[in-house]
Amino acid sequence: MKKLITFILAALLFLTAAVSSAEDTHQLIYGTSTEITGDFAPSNLWTSNATDNLIRNLTNDYSTVASDRGGALVINPTVCDGIEGVMNEDGTKTFTIRIKDGLLFNNGEPISVKDFVWLTAFACSPVANEVGAKVAAYLMIKGGQEYFDGTAAAISGLRIPDDHTIQLTVNAEYVPYYFDLSYAAFNPTSMKYWFGDTVELKDDGEGVYFTGLTKEAIQDRLEFTRFHAGEDRVTAGPYNLVEYDQGSKQAVLIRNEYYAGNFEGQKPSIEKIIITLAEESTWIDGLKTGAFNLYDSINRGTKINTAMDLIEDEANKAALGYGYDYVQFESSQYTQIVLQSDFGPTQFPAVRKAIAYMLDRDEIASIICQGWGSVINGPYGTATWMYQEAEEWLNENLNTYDYDPEKAIELLIEDGWIYDENGNDYTEGIRFKKVTEEEAGTYTHTRQLEDGTWLMGLEIEWASLENNAVSDLLSVMLVNGEQTAAAGMKIIANSMAFSEALNYYYRDATQGEKYGVPTYGMFIMGFALPPMYDMSYVYTADPDLIAKGYNISRLYDEHLDQLSMDMVYGVEPGDDETYLEIWKAFIQRWNDLLPEIPLYSAINITVFPDWLETYEQSSYWDFSQAILYADILGN
Repeated sequence: MKKLITFILAALLFLTAAVSSAEDTHQLIYGTSTEITGDFAPSNLWTSNATDNLIRNLTNDYSTVASDRGGALVINPTVCDGIEGVMNEDGTKTFTIRIKDGLLFNNGEPISVKDFVWLTAFACSPVANEVGAKVAAYLMIKGGQEYFDGTAAAISGLRIPDDHTIQLTVNAEYVPYYFDLSYAAFNPTSMKYWFGDTVELKDDGEGVYFTGLTKEAIQDRLEFTRFHAGEDRVTAGPYNLVEYDQGSKQAVLIRNEYYAGNFEGQKPSIEKIIITLAEESTWIDGLKTGAFNLYDSINRGTKINTAMDLIEDEANKAALGYGYDYVQFESSQYTQIVLQSDFGPTQFPAVRKAIAYMLDRDEIASIICQGWGSVINGPYGTATWMYQEAEEWLNENLNTYDYDPEKAIELLIEDGWIYDENGNDYTEGIRFKKVTEEEAGTYTHTRQLEDGTWLMGLEIEWASLENNAVSDLLSVMLVNGEQTAAAGMKIIANSMAFSEALNYYYRDATQGEKYGVPTYGMFIMGFALPPMYDMSYVYTADPDLIAKGYNISRLYDEHLDQLSMDMVYGVEPGDDETYLEIWKAFIQRWNDLLPEIPLYSAINITVFPDWLETYEQSSYWDFSQAILYADILGN
């Protein structure tokens, strides 16, 4: 009898373990190579990276305007009953959006029309600027500038005439706009959760305005809500962010039972998603052991080939209890060296171009992509429709900056890097250039001679990334390259975590005073372009916008700025031909100024467990959208 009981208990334990194993197997664990910063603001008003945006999209998905599988803007019928745009006699354009009844936040509370509007109104408030948010909406909205300046009591061009209607009037100088429908995009966010009960949004017939909104009233709550994750976090997307561990860089999301669906009414079937950091050195082990089972947008040749080997590994499949499948797609993402154009040696175009000539980018693309990608010469990915339309033109008209160390030295000499540290003619070591006191600024590698002359050394501080293959390769090919030393240049690698590099990149003094001081002239960044290719304000020369955090490259060129504006403002929606022509002019100007050195755009694959059915992804249909349509095998 004792033997029988022991056998039964053992069988029950085995069955329990098997059931537990099956449940764990069907828990989707998303591995990401980009650290979560822990800033979960509903919009990228402060800092942002790819994984932060992923979490935002998974937890905030009730926008009145959505993008479809091809990246085109569409009205979201789940959220609104319609959007109407009407031109006014003064050249402005008014959009009327009718919000549906019955929409709920994840805590079951009704979503009001004010929850759709307050974030836009906040972006028109001077308080947004006071708390360090990047805002520009006030420029486009009629009456926004006046409200921002404090000369108007309300935003005349933003109205909530009743409990289900939003009206937005766009200033004439921003009409027409190529991505016209995006003006009518409003995403609901709980104003009560973010501001508490002391701040109200009102409309007495002259436009919306806040009462009780001061920096002092919201500062502490903003800091809490931005970085808080938990069951009590109020959002309105397919998933709820219920947990975040800063140490492990891991976030847990649970399906939102109150979610009414995306623009096609689609709801997720996957109950739980864990987002975890996939270390560069151990990512394949993470997949092999099931530490994570979905690895998104793998875009390096060695990694893709390694992933392909795992997909074909029957022994690992047997040991793990499941295998892997993948989806392949062209990328809207590109990787590049960002060079700060407002201080140090990289403020000079000749230096930026010299660095490009000292890099064998074909070799870099070959090593990194191994056939799964190619060199690019501008800020675009190979999935970008403009690139695909104009590929031949780009090849004929852009400077490809082919590897040419001698050309690099010629440019440096022409630009005045012809002295040694004492102001004598250069012979060896680090090159120096005579600069003005303004050009010298507070840069570390400058010195003043007894006669008052300022000399700048050709030494560039680089915010290198820990455990990053591109950083490692650049350390070998550029930092320690013979051609760099021969050119009289020194690049100083300062290894750090990506989150740390981002703070320096954004010069985000809110995260510490040291970050607000220009320190590093060189960064490695990957950019994933959204379907809306809108570079307005990215290279703005407007001092007010720059002060608000726009133009991260700090390249101030009025012609590039104007082209970035002309590309989208003044082009009618659907006029692809005009848009493309201005885009080409913008890319050509950018290519000549070279605020960043583009390295490559890689083909991507996403690896996912073979029990995940109907998972389809593309460059413009990312994980946050694709996962809503995926299901567990057998469900």
